[in-house]
Amino acid sequence: MSSPESARTRAPNMRDVARLAGVSYQTVSRVLNNSEALRPETRDRVLAAMEELHYRPNRAARALKTGRSRTIGVLASIRATYGPALTVQAIEAAAAAEGIYVNTAHLTEIDGASINAAVDRMIEQDVEGLVVIAPQQRVFETLAQLDDLPPMVTLRSGLDGDPHALWVDQAAGARAAVAHLAELGHHYIRHLAGPQDWIEADARMQGYLLELSDRDLPTLPPIRGDWTAEFGYFAGQQLIAANDATAFFCSNDEMALGVLHAAHSLGVRVPEDISVIGFDDIPAAAHFWPPLTTVRQDFAELGRRCVQVLLKGRDDDTVDVQPHLVVRRSSGAARRA
Repeated sequence: MSSPESARTRAPNMRDVARLAGVSYQTVSRVLNNSEALRPETRDRVLAAMEELHYRPNRAARALKTGRSRTIGVLASIRATYGPALTVQAIEAAAAAEGIYVNTAHLTEIDGASINAAVDRMIEQDVEGLVVIAPQQRVFETLAQLDDLPPMVTLRSGLDGDPHALWVDQAAGARAAVAHLAELGHHYIRHLAGPQDWIEADARMQGYLLELSDRDLPTLPPIRGDWTAEFGYFAGQQLIAANDATAFFCSNDEMALGVLHAAHSLGVRVPEDISVIGFDDIPAAAHFWPPLTTVRQDFAELGRRCVQVLLKGRDDDTVDVQPHLVVRRSSGAARRA
């Protein structure tokens, strides 16, 4: 948490004023908007804090006449993959349809100072709500330590009971992929997982493990990857050569592309010798060779529900978005021993 002293190393903002005055940032906003619903002593305390910090309201704060900015903020990782990037676009489209502006802050580093600075910028612009789609767990751990956050929606899986969370059911998508392979007769299924600390990667891996367990199929240790086709290619070369699996479920389409490349380089046929499934259904997935069986996520619907929750509140129908399996030529019947 920053202090009034640390604020002097940068331009002070509304959070700094609120801390020094001992009030919420909403109270500071009311002072800036000349709200009459304030006690004189509270207003004087906020004004004194502004004077002590040499705080100057930005144009957005001065422009607020109605107490509403019609703006939501999106906090996203600059290292986000296809899914989170598409979610930002979907939120922007859904917000525009409601006449809502969107300010997006991209985190270049996933550390406490960067997250605090990004949230401060959002609050300074008086966003009415915040959508957090940075996929690493430590982002949410940092946010949990902050006070006076605006209404918030977080996009992450596997957190039943979290009042802020919406999600695509990543585990259900993974289970559908593994079930499809099992029904094709595959008993030995390898999983190329995403990186540690990525919430979606962990949820997909858990779905893979649960489906294998429920079907009493052998569990091969998941291989942690980095989402890239390059990793999929080099890991695929080693795993295909080991010849201990007839199918590969990859945590995203890029790694699946690398496995397809590895199979081709080794003279292994897909799907005659091995099957390969990805996750995301990126636009190019239908044009891989062979076309990739994958799990599709409805990012447009997720974006619509984010905006709906911020504007109207949540209900049981807004909490999760179900993915679905798109079957193409890269998955086929298991080869006979």
